[in-house]
Amino acid sequence: MSDSERFDLVVIGAGPAGEKGAAQAAYFGKKVCVVERAPKPGGAAVNTGTIPSKTLRETALYFSGLKQRGLYGVDYHVQTDITVSDFMFRERLVVEAQWDLIAKNFERHHVTVVQGAARFADPNTLEVTRFREEPRRIHGDVVLIATGSRPLRPADVPFDDTVIVDSDSLLRLQKIPSRMVVIGGGVIGCEYASIFAALGVKVTIVNQRERILMQLDGEVSEVLRAELTRRLGINIMLNTDVANIETSGEVGRVTLTDGSVVHGECILYCAGREGNTSDLNLAVAGVRSNARGFILTDENFRAAKEAVYAAGDVVGFPALASTAMEQARVAMCHAFDLKYKQRVSPVLPYGVWTIPEVAMVGETEESARAAGILYEIGKSSFTQNPRGLIVGDEGFVKLIFGVAGQRLLGAAIVGESACELIHIAAGVLAVDGTIDFFIQSVFNYPALSDAYKYAAYDGLQRLSKRASRREGLRSITPSSESNIQSA
Repeated sequence: MSDSERFDLVVIGAGPAGEKGAAQAAYFGKKVCVVERAPKPGGAAVNTGTIPSKTLRETALYFSGLKQRGLYGVDYHVQTDITVSDFMFRERLVVEAQWDLIAKNFERHHVTVVQGAARFADPNTLEVTRFREEPRRIHGDVVLIATGSRPLRPADVPFDDTVIVDSDSLLRLQKIPSRMVVIGGGVIGCEYASIFAALGVKVTIVNQRERILMQLDGEVSEVLRAELTRRLGINIMLNTDVANIETSGEVGRVTLTDGSVVHGECILYCAGREGNTSDLNLAVAGVRSNARGFILTDENFRAAKEAVYAAGDVVGFPALASTAMEQARVAMCHAFDLKYKQRVSPVLPYGVWTIPEVAMVGETEESARAAGILYEIGKSSFTQNPRGLIVGDEGFVKLIFGVAGQRLLGAAIVGESACELIHIAAGVLAVDGTIDFFIQSVFNYPALSDAYKYAAYDGLQRLSKRASRREGLRSITPSSESNIQSA
């Protein structure tokens, strides 16, 4: 093996974890190679998942007129002459721009990029194959597995990628269906359901659990369900499982366990994902994975006694592009003993780009109760916020905080810019702050972020009422300003 094929680090996969892990090591002077089997970098986040779905959401909002919300006395409706090409045009531009940014990042850090499929020959050697080329062997003192995940495709679901599709093949639809059935009430299912419903598609969500997006605060999940139904006309079937899926011509037929049947020109199956590890020959490297193909690691993301690490969706939960990047950076700092980044922050903001947006960070009411934490909440509606009135949004900010000391425990937001606004609460959580941060802060006017202040005021009022109802407990007297919601 020539010196040109020997590297300090070899990364398998050029998605968010692979890109940032490679750049982190290269920044500190390491010789790095990235092996990517796809023609373009970015992984699922850029090519089939995060970036495409969020871009399509903005496109759907534009074509449907939902973003205008009838603010100026004009009702907007879905344009009847929309084509798939119209719908996907912006998505292609954004994805291509992301390819260019990633390529430039690799070039700037002098990272060698090799296209091909990699598999372990031993813990530090990868065999890379490419169509019509001889296999080549690449050595890495450290190997980072960042191959991501793919949609779960159970054997009893007859995928044809035309009528019955997963979240990858959905993007290749030749026309926008008139009816769609989404199987699964998780993030991917709810996001795509709202996108297509915004374009006038009649959408049904079939979810086997008692509510959609179980990881959300229960109240927030219920508000989102109601909004998807009220604003977009989505039919949401809860506590319902699928007995059979079949096609008849260009129509899919989903039979439920209660005997009822729903039809659609598109059946989107998105009830789980699995790790992209089946072709890596993990056993040779001493790497273990679970039944879904997700790699098992320690707290430093090391996957084997030898210098093999894994990060991103390939290690499973939380399977977010944002955490994937941080996991890879932490892994590389540990691998090369770099005193730079020692852990992934425990404060992980979580965003769902449905219509409306939903975001949360920290505890929910359910998790706080389960942990035996005595908590209170504070809420503020965008309908009482000047910026909310301007943009016509009916969302809200919800704070969860401890009764003793008013330390912020968590926050949830529904509505305009929720996935951006949540980072304010994340910052307060990161420094173990209290809701007094919001009361003492000055927010731009008019700005949606000012709703944080009034959610905090509302929380203090609830706390005061709680205290006054308890016999023998000293009454808490918040500042006079906290009793005036319009202050």
